[in-house]
Amino acid sequence: MTDATMADMAASGGQELKTSDGRSLKAALKASQSVERRRAFLLVLPLLALLVASFIIPIGQLVTRSVYNPEVASYLPETSSALSGWNGEGVPDEEVFAALAADMVVGAENRTIGRVAARINREMPGTRSMIMGLSRSAEELQPPYREAFLADDEGWGEQALWRFLKRETRIITPAYYLIATDLEYNAEGEIVQRPENYQVYRTLFWRTAWMSLTITALCVLLGYPIAHLLATQPLRIANILMILVLLPFWTSLLVRTSSWIVLLQQQGVINDMLVWLGVVTDSGRLRMIYNKTGTIIAMTHILLPFMILPLYSVMKTIPPSYMRAARSLGATQTYAFTRVYLPLTIPGLAAGVLLVFILAIGYYITPALVGGDSGIFISNLIASNMQSSLANLKLGAALATILLVLVMLFYFVFNKLIGVDRLKFG
Repeated sequence: MTDATMADMAASGGQELKTSDGRSLKAALKASQSVERRRAFLLVLPLLALLVASFIIPIGQLVTRSVYNPEVASYLPETSSALSGWNGEGVPDEEVFAALAADMVVGAENRTIGRVAARINREMPGTRSMIMGLSRSAEELQPPYREAFLADDEGWGEQALWRFLKRETRIITPAYYLIATDLEYNAEGEIVQRPENYQVYRTLFWRTAWMSLTITALCVLLGYPIAHLLATQPLRIANILMILVLLPFWTSLLVRTSSWIVLLQQQGVINDMLVWLGVVTDSGRLRMIYNKTGTIIAMTHILLPFMILPLYSVMKTIPPSYMRAARSLGATQTYAFTRVYLPLTIPGLAAGVLLVFILAIGYYITPALVGGDSGIFISNLIASNMQSSLANLKLGAALATILLVLVMLFYFVFNKLIGVDRLKFG
């Protein structure tokens, strides 16, 4: 029973308790609790501010950039206004061409017409030269503007171009998310599949997912017996083994990845050993680098400690008497392991799976170095787009947002199946 409840009971009995200074006890308790809450909030305020500045705000900017589409609406304002009344059929009337001519003059002076041309050229290759060429002589254009535009280039008479411009007058657009899922708008404004030679993103998402799952499964298969060995050995031996497990953390990630290049290449240590043992011929050396195999091997080695440590922290707390009790009651070694020992290690196993999978699905350096064309992850393509032009940056933001949503979806499903409150990381 809390102090506030006792104060309520005393007040309901007709005897209102008061403090030494004459205040109501109930009011004094509420004031005291309010002070404690404010003090607790002030204690966590620096951490909250750091979280907002380093996590929430960047993610908000990422999502905003992925849908923000200001080029046409901001740099062709007169054209955008004139196109709002166009019904999308045929070629626009003289008013639209006059508005575009005026916007081109301003855009050439402000050096913003190039951004518009780059945005349009991304969807309709070849239009950039047409736009930039006419913008240089936009001040010399005379009415009727429609005929002047068509005389400069017949492309200005294409209905698809004007429909695209009308669609791009929207500040918020899903166009980058469509591209990120290998879709696009056609000339009629319908959502269709992109040409087959441009369909790369869905394949990369699937590849990233299944390779991350494969790496996680390999870490479970390798990490579980290692963690069990650590947990069951005498302290002196266990400490030595733990140093060997932690040793990769003390070595640069770049060095560890480069070491695998030396080991796995066709003229590397592993192939030389296989040739010496007669497993393969000198002409039949295995190709284990710059492909999926190299990525899986290198990332399994790098992420293995993240599986071992949570498992070890749980296994160390399991009394050996549990298995002996199961054996004394008639259970076989396998039955005792699957029904007694394995369920007790689920918190550590689930924690390791969550850590390894989430780290793997967003990994960048190792796939970039050893992945080649077939072993890169979607994170490599995100980084490539982020380092390119403004339009590619928006596509990279859309890809990153989709990856973030997929990770959150995995976490949600994982929580429903396992329950994150059961996890034990150390």
